[in-house]
Amino acid sequence: MLKLITAIPCPFCTYVIDFINENNITSVEIYDTCWNKDEHLELKEKYGKTQVPLLLIDGKPLYESADIIDYLDKNAR
Repeated sequence: MLKLITAIPCPFCTYVIDFINENNITSVEIYDTCWNKDEHLELKEKYGKTQVPLLLIDGKPLYESADIIDYLDKNAR
């Protein structure tokens, strides 16, 4: 399973979520950090950045909404 980490109302996160919903992609677990400071510090400790959206693919991070959508378009339909 893929995991998408977001922080709504981030527009880039919304862009990825909209793509997931519009394409009925069910293999992605979506997790909203709600901009919780502690959760973003944990992201920095684990992955080196606090940036969202973040797609975890087998525990490896993929950043940038366009790159995430490209990956999902090719691999998660």
